[in-house]
Amino acid sequence: MQRGWLHLWIALTLYVITLGLYTTLSGFVDPYEVRLKDQMLSIRGEMPADADIIIIDIDERSLSEHGQWPWSRDLVAELLLKLHQAGIGMIGLDIIFPEPDRSSPHRVLKALGLPADDAPDHDQILLDAIMNTPTVSGYVFAMEPDGIVSDEALDTLALIVEYDKPVDSLLPKPHRSILGVPQKINPSLFSGYINTLPDKDGVIRHMPLLMEFNGMLYPSLALEMTRLALGVSRVNVLYEDIQVAMVQLEGYQIPTDMYGRVRINFRGEARRYNYISASEVLNQSVSSEDLAGKIAFIGTSAAGLYDLRSTPLDSVFPGVEVHATVLDNLLNQDFLMTPYWAPGADVAKITAVAVLVWLFLTLPGSSFGSLLALVLLIFLLILDYYLMVSKGLVLHSLLPVLLLISLFLIGTVLNYVLEARQKAKIIRRFERKVSHDVVTQLLKSEELILEGSEQEVTVFFSDIRGFTALSEMIGSAKALILLLNRYMTPMTGIITAHKGTVDKFIGDAIMAYWNAPLPDQFHADQALQAAIEQIMALEQLNEMFQQEGLPPLKIGIGLNTGVAVVGEMGSTDRSDYTCIGDEVNLASRTEGLCKLFGATIVLTESTLQALRQKERYRLRCLGRVAVKGREHPVTVYESLGYVGQEWVAFDTDAQLFMEYGLSLFQQARFTEAAYFFTRLLEQDNQALYRFYLDHCLEYQRNPEPDFDGTLRLTSK
Repeated sequence: MQRGWLHLWIALTLYVITLGLYTTLSGFVDPYEVRLKDQMLSIRGEMPADADIIIIDIDERSLSEHGQWPWSRDLVAELLLKLHQAGIGMIGLDIIFPEPDRSSPHRVLKALGLPADDAPDHDQILLDAIMNTPTVSGYVFAMEPDGIVSDEALDTLALIVEYDKPVDSLLPKPHRSILGVPQKINPSLFSGYINTLPDKDGVIRHMPLLMEFNGMLYPSLALEMTRLALGVSRVNVLYEDIQVAMVQLEGYQIPTDMYGRVRINFRGEARRYNYISASEVLNQSVSSEDLAGKIAFIGTSAAGLYDLRSTPLDSVFPGVEVHATVLDNLLNQDFLMTPYWAPGADVAKITAVAVLVWLFLTLPGSSFGSLLALVLLIFLLILDYYLMVSKGLVLHSLLPVLLLISLFLIGTVLNYVLEARQKAKIIRRFERKVSHDVVTQLLKSEELILEGSEQEVTVFFSDIRGFTALSEMIGSAKALILLLNRYMTPMTGIITAHKGTVDKFIGDAIMAYWNAPLPDQFHADQALQAAIEQIMALEQLNEMFQQEGLPPLKIGIGLNTGVAVVGEMGSTDRSDYTCIGDEVNLASRTEGLCKLFGATIVLTESTLQALRQKERYRLRCLGRVAVKGREHPVTVYESLGYVGQEWVAFDTDAQLFMEYGLSLFQQARFTEAAYFFTRLLEQDNQALYRFYLDHCLEYQRNPEPDFDGTLRLTSK
């Protein structure tokens, strides 16, 4: 009963805190919320784009063929006219020319004081092309005061009607307009601003459909093109207090946020629309089927023209495709929107989470409660993902998830404290029979895992080389034990850090294994990584020993993977959790091969096959051996460390050894094999090469009639 009341008090406290964050500190939470939604869009992946929307790209090819930017205005006019001739439906111009064309013959002659009336005027040519083609021009608003006062006339052909207009709305209010020369000559052109306003983190997620300038509203390029495509003349703007509630195109409703922005439903990474190089249009090498009846945006993807943006799905996204995507969203009514009832739904969701998690925590059995909490967490994320991706509804996800996680974690800690005495009794009951790790697993699992069972494990054996001589050199038993303890401590720490179980210490040897009692799909990798890092740690340890006048240590490590019997074994009074079997014996024999081959780490072919990250390790084949006590031969390999951190030269000598020397030896071509091993020894005096050279010479003197490439060992 006490537990239930404590959980209820915690749930109410966290519930009130969460509601406070949602209602009063949303600005603190929102940056993390939008990133979560970005991840959902990333998971969703690509969506089909409107095939009737294309992009005429002033790309690197166009700049290469027709000159650097800015182009002369007559060339841009030619591009517009050729698109019109090909039957283009509408053109959106995502570029502006704020200054007169300096290359215009009319302007050049006039500047020289020469007659210019009959000379071509490139700016007038562009204006005529805009007026004689279905082109919507773009212009830019300067959003912040920049010290420049402009009296440029700005006009719009759209009829924008405001309902319940407040004195001061939340619509963006720019400082001044930056018009292109054609618009300065003739302000009464179809036009829209091309600003893309990123969020505070520099990512574009929204597009303002309207801006208020000098008391009048002006549409974006995408909104103006949508209006023209639908054939409507009036744009209605509905307000609630100072907030924008909705934008309408004569009954065609566009949901916006309070700032008059739409959340862009990106189709994926860049180039989801058909990109056609401007040079292809100018050269008339593009098929008319690709242009006829299409809505085209003219813009650039060239990196040097700096019209690249960052979106939730791509860090390098052409700005022109942002406008194309917004038009796609508007025409196909494929929006991402936060509906007016979203706050109520968010509060209801937060309330439901608090109640459900409180109930889960009061249930008997922590595993069942944890499972229910996990299911609820997954359900919340999947529900919000489904609503956003399939229905376009953007609801708050982060705070309900954080409430669930924090409430469950705090409740779990409370349960742990309240159950500590009961768990302590269990520990006292079993700790004399099994290791602490097994006791911990027993406390977490309802299944009895102590009974012996067959399980795949990776077994590790290590041994100090020349330990008898080392003991005689040190002399003092106390000093020897101290030295061993200094060696065993970091070696054991490395094993446990890689999720291994130290089975036992056998004098100067260590036995350990992986994948029991806790399963680990990377058990072979963990074992090999532990072995490699032990060799690396031993180098540092030996430096300390040498500074203290102590002899350095050398070790050999053997690894084998296979099925062994794992479980609690021993007497009635004393037992331990261990593993036994033929694969364990093979691991011990594998460690013994280190001395034979002059290797530091030797692993069997079964361990090699079990590795999930083979590319991380530098490995070479040592050959096929038949160890004592085992009928079937096994292929063994040597680990030389991580790639790039090898402790033995590998790239040339070992490659030759693997490809030629060992292959020839196993084919009983001992004379040829001896040649390669001799050459390798001349380059690097490795014990491995000496071993095989000696065997080549021995087999030449005493041939073995049925030699099958297997080294048969008679000792451990």
